[in-house]
Parts: sequence; structure tokens; C-alpha cells
Amino acid sequence: VLPAVRPVDPYGFERPGDFDYAAYEEFFSTYLVILTRRAIKWSKLLKGSGRVQKSPTVKRYVRKGVPLEHRARVWMALSGAQAQMDQNPGYYQRLLQGEGDPGLEDAVSTDLNRTFPDNVRFRDSAQPSLQKALFNVLVAFGRHNRGVGYCQGMNFIAGYLILVTRDEEESFWLLDALVGRILPDYYGPGMLGLKTDQEVLGDLVRAKLPAVGALLDRHGVLWALLVSRWFICLFVDVLPVETVLRIWDCLFNEGSKIIFRVALTLIKQHQALILEATSVPDICDRFKQITRGSFVMECHTFMQPVAATCLEPSACP
Repeated sequence: VLPAVRPVDPYGFERPGDFDYAAYEEFFSTYLVILTRRAIKWSKLLKGSGRVQKSPTVKRYVRKGVPLEHRARVWMALSGAQAQMDQNPGYYQRLLQGEGDPGLEDAVSTDLNRTFPDNVRFRDSAQPSLQKALFNVLVAFGRHNRGVGYCQGMNFIAGYLILVTRDEEESFWLLDALVGRILPDYYGPGMLGLKTDQEVLGDLVRAKLPAVGALLDRHGVLWALLVSRWFICLFVDVLPVETVLRIWDCLFNEGSKIIFRVALTLIKQHQALILEATSVPDICDRFKQITRGSFVMECHTFMQPVAATCLEPSACP
């Protein structure tokens, strides 16, 4: 017998008032069987203390989902964060003890209360509150990478990393892997990488879903208006938590192409709905609608077309 679905999810997020408990229970009863099966396979793969290394088998396993109990270890290994942490013992602590930067600390502090107000673990009243860990990780990163410092969006990413790893230092090195290597130039003053990738998505949509591309071009809608949050927050607070974590499993292993694959899957699945739009506000509203509902909640089914999405005809999948 499945336990009743609780009003707070396993990560500490309160379920919204309109949460469809019946649909979730139906999905989770199936997903639990898949999770159990995957957990057994991962446990065999990770037996002993050997490092997880990139390989066709690991890629296949990652695409089918990393169980929560193994996520931190797998992300750390595949992203290169573990190697960086091993090569720099004590570095994170030294950053925290380093010279203060009031501007950086104020910017981070300002965003703390805005980070996951619907998560019981990030509240001031929580014992312990994860706000302190979030502050430390973001300040340490700002001191480590002065070219980027701190910018909005990083608080949501660091928050998820802390929820998964439950470890400040690991969260710091994973944030460094994302901002420094996996998504260069997404954050910081110019955000050039972010702007470029949003334009690339526009080109991909024009090539693969020309009717949607034509609709947006006809209305003069900038892609940044529709999808900047998808890219900046890596789908945090856009898609359901478990779905985001499944996307991040692939992000740490395969890099940023997963973001395009997710975006194209969402748009393709809801193409008919988008094409009914008759104005710019209507288009914006439909792009919000496509990130809700059973298609995105059922993360295992959702990830199958994502993995199969081709970005270039010569490089599938």
C-alpha cells in the first residue's frame, strides 16, 4: 500500500492549493516501481568505491534517472566537481574565512528570503534553516569567481544543489562546474552565452517547428521574453522538482544540449495550443501553460522524447 501523498514533498516544498493529489498518486505508484528497479541497477554499478566515469552505459543509466541517494555522488563525478574538490582541499573553507565584500554579501542576503518561500527547509524558522548554507555557498562562489560574482538565478540553482547534496562544499563545486564549465557566460555582466543560446533555440524552432517559429516572428516576440527563466534557472520553479532533477542528471553528464532538448520537447508537445495564440500576451501565457500539467509531472515518460530529440540531423540522439 502506497503511503498517502503528503502536503509537503520529499524536498521540503509545500504542494500548491490546486495540486492534483489523485493524478500524482496514480503517476507515483508506477514511478515507484521504476525507481526501485533503477536503484538496484545503480547500486550494482556503483559497488565498491570506484569512480563513476562517462561511458555509453552510464549515459543510458543517467537518462533513465539517478536515484536520489546516489545523485550527489554521480553529479560530482560526471561534472568534474569531485576532481576539483579533491585537488583543492580546504579551499572552500578558506573562501568563507576570506576578506568580506559588503556588496556581494548584501546582494546575496537580499535574495535569501525570496528563494523558495514555499520550502519549509529554507525558512528562518526551520531548524536548521538552509538559508545559512545557501548564503555561504553563494558568497564563497562570488569570492571564487569574481568575474561572475553573484547574479539572480544562481540562488535557485544553489538551493537545489543543497537540497540534493545536503553538503555545502559539494554544492559549491557543483555550482562552479555549472557556471564555470557547463554553462560558460550564462551568468555575470554580459550573459553572452545565455543570449546566444536563446537565439539558437529560436533558430532550432524555426527549423524543426516552422509554424511556431513563424507565429513568433509574425508577432515580433523575442525568445528571451518566453524562455529566459528556463535557461537562467535551468527549469527550477518552472517544471516540477523531480522533472528538474531528471533534467539535471543529464545536464551534468551531457552538457547544455539537454536544455534545448527539453525546450523543443515542451514546444513540440504543445504546438497546437501555442498556434492558437492571437497576441503577444496570449503567446506568453501559453508558454507558461506548457510547463504545467501531467505531461511534465510524469518525469520518466517526459524524459523519453527529450532524450530522443535531435538537435542536428547528423548527431542523433
